[in-house]
Amino acid sequence: MKTKSLLLTALFAALTAIGGFIKIPIPYVPFTLQIASVYLAGCLLGPKLGMLSQLVYVLIGLAGAPVFAEGGGPSYVLKPTFGYLIGFVVGAYVNGWMMKTFQFRKTAAIFLANLSTLLVVYCFGCAWLYMAMKWIVEKPLTIGQTLWFGFVLPVPGDLLLCAVCSVLVARILPRLHIVIRKQGVVS
Repeated sequence: MKTKSLLLTALFAALTAIGGFIKIPIPYVPFTLQIASVYLAGCLLGPKLGMLSQLVYVLIGLAGAPVFAEGGGPSYVLKPTFGYLIGFVVGAYVNGWMMKTFQFRKTAAIFLANLSTLLVVYCFGCAWLYMAMKWIVEKPLTIGQTLWFGFVLPVPGDLLLCAVCSVLVARILPRLHIVIRKQGVVS
C-alpha cells in the first residue's frame, strides 16, 4: 500500500474518532458527526480504502483507545450502539462501490450514494440495538421502539449531514481529479 493511501486511511479513521466526541445525547443512540466521515471516506477514498479507514477506527477502539462515542475496549461489542460501528465499515464500502461503479459526480447522485450508506448503517445499527437490548442489557425494546430510538430520532441530523457531505464531495471531486492528473497518477 502506498504511503499516501496509508495516510488517507489514517486521516479518515481519525476524523471518525473526532466526530464521535461531537455529540448530542438522545436516548440509546447519541447523534454524532461520525457518519460524515463515513460518507466522505467512501466517496473520496473508494470502496476498499474507505472501508479500511472505518475498520481501522473500529479496531483501534476495540483495542482499548477511547475513540468511540462512549469509550472503547473489547467490551464495547456488548454496547447497544456497536452495530452502528459495523455499519460504518460496510457503509463506507457500499458508498465507495456506488461512487466508483456509477461514476457519480453530481450532488444528487452523490446524495444517493450517501443515502445508501445511511441505510446500511441504520440497518446494522437497529438490528444490533434490538438484539443487545433484548439479550445483553435484558431490557427489550419492541421493534417499534427500536425503530423510534435507533432510527427516527437520530436520522434527521444524519440526513442533514448526508446532504452537506454530498455538496462537499461534488465540489471536491473535480479538484481532486486535477491534482491526480498533475501528479501523473491515472485515476
